[in-house]
Amino acid sequence: MTITKHAKKLKIFVIAGEVSGDVLGAKIMREMPGVEFVGIGGQNMTKAGLRSLFPISDLAVMGIFEVLAHARILSKRIKQTVAAIINEKPDIVLTIDSPGFAKAVIKSVRKKGLLNTTKFYHVVAPQVWAWGARRAGKYAKIFDKLYSFFDFEKPYFEKYGLTTVAVGHPISDGLDKYKKTVKNAKIISFIPGSRMNEVKKLLPVFHETINMLGDKDYKFVMPTVETTDEYIRNNIQNWEIKPDLVHSDERYDLFANSYIAVAASGTVSAELAIMHIPTIVVYKMNPLTVLLAHFLVRIKWVSLVNILMNKTIFPELLGKHANPKEILDAINKLTHESERKKMIAALKGADKQWSRSGQNAAKLIADDILSSV
Repeated sequence: MTITKHAKKLKIFVIAGEVSGDVLGAKIMREMPGVEFVGIGGQNMTKAGLRSLFPISDLAVMGIFEVLAHARILSKRIKQTVAAIINEKPDIVLTIDSPGFAKAVIKSVRKKGLLNTTKFYHVVAPQVWAWGARRAGKYAKIFDKLYSFFDFEKPYFEKYGLTTVAVGHPISDGLDKYKKTVKNAKIISFIPGSRMNEVKKLLPVFHETINMLGDKDYKFVMPTVETTDEYIRNNIQNWEIKPDLVHSDERYDLFANSYIAVAASGTVSAELAIMHIPTIVVYKMNPLTVLLAHFLVRIKWVSLVNILMNKTIFPELLGKHANPKEILDAINKLTHESERKKMIAALKGADKQWSRSGQNAAKLIADDILSSV
């Protein structure tokens, strides 16, 4: 579809619930010049032209009991978003990740039956392969189209009649150039994530770990994002050894030069895998969330590269194992050249999993959206 000044301007209501979705949303938006964008996003989507309703930090929570703790604000934001969609009457509602929030919003909008011509598209396939394949049927009733990152995800949703387009993982776009960067043997990156609840849990662990490494002549660096920057800056003021803080816009240069990364579970672990950075994945959750996940989750790992390759490439220290001693042991192990080479070789073996013959995922999504209206 070509949008001209004579045609009705296409309006898309975009919802991104966390920083990774904000980055992807901005990439998709830039591939659709001339479209009007309104919705929920962060600084990247705002720069790309989004009129945002409220900060994405209100949605960036993870874990069953963590979500319950934020139930009041989430409920308020769901109602606010539903009202905004009905008021804006967009041609398309495009939700990016955050499937729980997206499902609640769209289900409520559909119940009201006021937007019969609006299409509802979702980017990032919900991980039904981890939580139960039958859940795909619920999403098929909500969305009109799904953009998945991997081919293996398609059958789960197509079984229930949901049109699913595999586009490759968008974070692989442009990261190949960083693979050949010579690593700085002194830099260890500590990456606490983009959600405030995970940052609050991991910073004390990182603080103690850095103190334990303080006599090893390492340089410690920590990237920040808009949702957590102020909190992290204030928190490290009294640290005995302060890590250098790097804005998220410069994170790829930081990652590419890192000798080792200690990273919160999430999109960043996939970025590090694509860039072949030896990494330790850590995550601290509410103990009840850990217990419930033990019974409900049907996969062995949380890191996407481990899941895709069906083996442990990145070591995972979750829950009680995300402690300074175990992190230190894992770091020391990765200082052995044989262990580094083994991990990097495994990461290279995963390269073909990330992209679709070098095609740009954001452009594939944008082109498909425009061709559908």
